[in-house]
Amino acid sequence: MASNFDGLSRRDFVLASAGGLLGAAMSATPSVAQASASAGTGAGVAQNGTPQEVRAIGRPMPELENPLPLPPDQRVGWAIVGLGDFALNQILPAIGDTRMCRLSAVVSGNADKAREVARAYGVAPSSVYSYEDFDRIRDNPDVQVVYVILPNALHRDWTLRAAGAGKHVLCEKPMAVSVEDCRAMIQACRAAGRKLMIAYRAQFEPHALLARQMITEGRIGDVQSIAGEHGRMLELDKPRDQWRARQELAGGGSLYDIGIYNINTARFLLGREPVEVTATLRRADDPRITVETGVDYAMRFEDGTRSSFNSSYEYKNTKRLQVMGTEGTIELDPATEYYGNRLLLKTEQAVEQREIRPTNQFASEMDHFAECVMHDRDPRTPGEEGMRDVAIMQAIYEAARTGRPVEVPRMA
Repeated sequence: MASNFDGLSRRDFVLASAGGLLGAAMSATPSVAQASASAGTGAGVAQNGTPQEVRAIGRPMPELENPLPLPPDQRVGWAIVGLGDFALNQILPAIGDTRMCRLSAVVSGNADKAREVARAYGVAPSSVYSYEDFDRIRDNPDVQVVYVILPNALHRDWTLRAAGAGKHVLCEKPMAVSVEDCRAMIQACRAAGRKLMIAYRAQFEPHALLARQMITEGRIGDVQSIAGEHGRMLELDKPRDQWRARQELAGGGSLYDIGIYNINTARFLLGREPVEVTATLRRADDPRITVETGVDYAMRFEDGTRSSFNSSYEYKNTKRLQVMGTEGTIELDPATEYYGNRLLLKTEQAVEQREIRPTNQFASEMDHFAECVMHDRDPRTPGEEGMRDVAIMQAIYEAARTGRPVEVPRMA
């Protein structure tokens, strides 16, 4: 129903309405309103038109849609390494949506930016670090977790530095540029007695969680095939994409950047591992781009399920997955956006679009790791999970190079 308050939130509408009523009452009966204001009361009007005192009273705790957050001094302190587009536009705002996390430190190679961000989020000047003096974070008890958000080729070194400083590590995907680097990261964190988690946010996204539940429950029968496309255009005028175009920083192109969503989400949805891959790649005729721009690849899973995937820097904003079974199909389109994902269930009986209450997948991911740190639990997406994906992607590159099927190595 339309109203004059269509542009306001429900909370603002209630406050605006209450303010208007109270203002009218105070105007009509100033003596009563003034006398009662100091006692926490207000003035109302009875049905017969005479002034009537109203009083604010304490109500019981309502049923909460989400648990209350922990007090700030009980939350896990995080240091964010790398203050680029993703960190500033997604991760730092998401910390405000968490229940168990607080921002305790920032790390950047740009001192002015680091100080500005620290002031905005209330981080103490002593907890602003450069890339050169990062190692003094060892002496900061307010930091328990270091979140590495740097170009892929730097993930190994910064995970080792963070573990050496006695901190738990959340590392962006892909975990590293090689299986050897992944293994070194796992060993370093294990030797330091610290936890290592890879930031696979899609495993915390509610549509993906529901799709996995539907598959497990047999809603589409036996899964026979899975297909997906992930594409985005490189914008080389923006710093966030300049490093992605360089082999020495990214380690790989569209496969490492966005194709990994096909691989990891397929493994997550099916609960199965690929055993063989085939692939072809495409490269751009642009000297600024030294990574592959497109990859067409197929995976055969251990139970015979097959997949057909594509990742590309040659088409825009496509993030789609489709799981085909003997009794129906699940479509996720978009599948791995930050916001606004959709799930469609198609069976012989009906076509259903599932509406899911929006949640912040970044906040869920960080709260999960904070809980693991607080209660000494293993994270859902540990280093071994990241290493498997890197091994699969390296097998895809080998299949494209040789033009023949390549067996995916088993990870110990």
